[in-house]
Amino acid sequence: MQNKQIWFITGASKGLGLSLVKNLLKAGHAVAATSRKLVELVAAAGADDNFLPLQADVKDEAAIASAIKSTIDKFGRIDVVVNNAGYGIGGSIEELSDAETRQSFDVNVFGTLNVIRHAMPYLRAQGSGHIINISSIAGITANTGWAIYGASKYAVFGLTEVLAADVKEFGIKATVVAPGAFRTNFLEPDSLYITNNTIDAYTAVRDTHAKYLKLSGEQAGDPDKAATAMMELVNLENPPLYLLLGSDAYARANDKLERLNTEFKQHEALSKSTDY
Repeated sequence: MQNKQIWFITGASKGLGLSLVKNLLKAGHAVAATSRKLVELVAAAGADDNFLPLQADVKDEAAIASAIKSTIDKFGRIDVVVNNAGYGIGGSIEELSDAETRQSFDVNVFGTLNVIRHAMPYLRAQGSGHIINISSIAGITANTGWAIYGASKYAVFGLTEVLAADVKEFGIKATVVAPGAFRTNFLEPDSLYITNNTIDAYTAVRDTHAKYLKLSGEQAGDPDKAATAMMELVNLENPPLYLLLGSDAYARANDKLERLNTEFKQHEALSKSTDY
């Protein structure tokens, strides 16, 4: 095919990552994809000459470096890097241990950094590439009961904003994607961790978790349409730094913008009172 692209995707054995793999292969692109469980990845994605399944945990920097090198060895280059690996974590800050909190950041943030760190030398050498970091609408406006998840996804926003500026001179682009609720297994136990250390006083947190868990299988977002949107994104002449996915994400993000604008203006005098 003309304009065949080489994609490298993490966390691809399920969810949005898997939908992206399948749609890319169907369109004739080449895909290298990682999962902690190689058997599940191969079973889910199927066999294809353009598909390179790789076993790698994003927390393992050496494994990520090896996976990226294997991709270059097989396909010769990488056009698009998608940092999709991640999981949800629910609970108030008080209810989640230091170890649980750090594990979330190790996957959702430091795993993303591991991939970028080892992909960048190849992208710089070829003078092109597009890095897509999957955050969440929770990275713009998080709900009650998801403080740690929101914090990790806010971090993905922040690092992508600066990454885009840092790599622009090399001809490399970066986009942070904020999906809303999509009909994947994200609300199932293998993708979502809810604290067992519940404190009865946090009634609002319990109510929010119960509401979200009931949405499983009823989310409005179509993961195949999300894959199509990301495929269109990389073909734009001037791709955005920020991309919302889903009507719910669009509504929540714009509500946050209005609230920020209102509060900034409401307290403008106090904000400026600190100047000499």
